[in-house]
Amino acid sequence: QVQLVESGGGLVQPGGSLRLSCVASGSFTEVNTMGWFRQAPGKERELVASITRSSTTNYADAVKGRFTISRDNAKNAVYLQMNSLKPEDTAVYYCNAVIRIYFRPDNYWGQGTQVTVSS
Repeated sequence: QVQLVESGGGLVQPGGSLRLSCVASGSFTEVNTMGWFRQAPGKERELVASITRSSTTNYADAVKGRFTISRDNAKNAVYLQMNSLKPEDTAVYYCNAVIRIYFRPDNYWGQGTQVTVSS
């Protein structure tokens, strides 16, 4: 069974930094595109950043220049370094990955980790 386990959320003051981590575990053939989404209260889930297996990245306009996504293919892990955090970054952050088992790719989600930016 495939699982995505996230860590690193918490409470931080405006202007501060946090680093989120997500590791894929279980039995699978390959982890393809990985990414981070977030969902604030009363809002829809939105893409924050994504990274392909070859490390091509994509960012939401709201986080460009402040957040950096990276991955370690050997560890099946993805990271999100968040700097210059703003109150509007407050949300539950979800790890997402397209994981292939033999010839079939499927979309997987982590359980979510709360990020709160407040003074």
